[in-house]
Amino acid sequence: MTVLGGLVQDLGKRGLAFVGELGGMSVLAGQTFYHALTPPYNLRLLIAQMDHIAVRSVSIISVAGLFVGLVLALQTAYGLARFGAKGTVGLIVGLSMVRELGPVVTAILVGGRVGSGFTAELGSMKVTEQIDAMRALGVNYIKRLVVPRVILTMLALPILTMIASTLGVFGGMVISQYEFNVDYHQYYSSLTGYIRVADMVSGLGKTVIFGLLIAVIGCYNGLNTRGGTEGLGRATTGTVVTASLSVFVSDFFLTKFFWWLEGW
Repeated sequence: MTVLGGLVQDLGKRGLAFVGELGGMSVLAGQTFYHALTPPYNLRLLIAQMDHIAVRSVSIISVAGLFVGLVLALQTAYGLARFGAKGTVGLIVGLSMVRELGPVVTAILVGGRVGSGFTAELGSMKVTEQIDAMRALGVNYIKRLVVPRVILTMLALPILTMIASTLGVFGGMVISQYEFNVDYHQYYSSLTGYIRVADMVSGLGKTVIFGLLIAVIGCYNGLNTRGGTEGLGRATTGTVVTASLSVFVSDFFLTKFFWWLEGW
């Protein structure tokens, strides 16, 4: 009974800590949107974050999207060849990239790179008491530090997703031609004949929510870093794990939501 009681107590503490962190992130998200809509607006900070979040992520996203499309086309065409349906490989690759793989792969890579960067940057400022100094000087640290990161991540992720999905579809077209003799025109026709605007809206709509989750988690963990450099390392690792899990979990509910919208 003592062991069982200790286990239940430990689970209870973890549950309370999770609820507390979830509440803290929700409060931070609310404050971020409030300050984002309140003047003054600092475009210089937004441009700086655009370079850090979007421009420097293009190469990673491009390589990942291209090779995901290559592998997906290979696996799909091998299976379809058994049923004489190789001509539909473009449809499957296109739908998979646009609706699921493009958004999710992009979010995971950006979450690992950008989210951990947010935590490291803000956590370093927290540990060295720079944020406390900003508070003492009357500077709104949420508007200056959090708002540009959250807004630009939400805006950049759909753009990066479009790049990844486009290159993935292109990679699938190339490998289908050279490995399975699927004509470019046939591949393109099966792709454009069945992919709808709703499919693209579904994929891009997810990335806006993914961007919000990644940025808020990264900023929250950075602003709540404790324990010096060791605590900063734990916070950075926690951001990568939490952001990745939040993308997978939210992807399921967002997929159900968009299917409901399309049916409604």
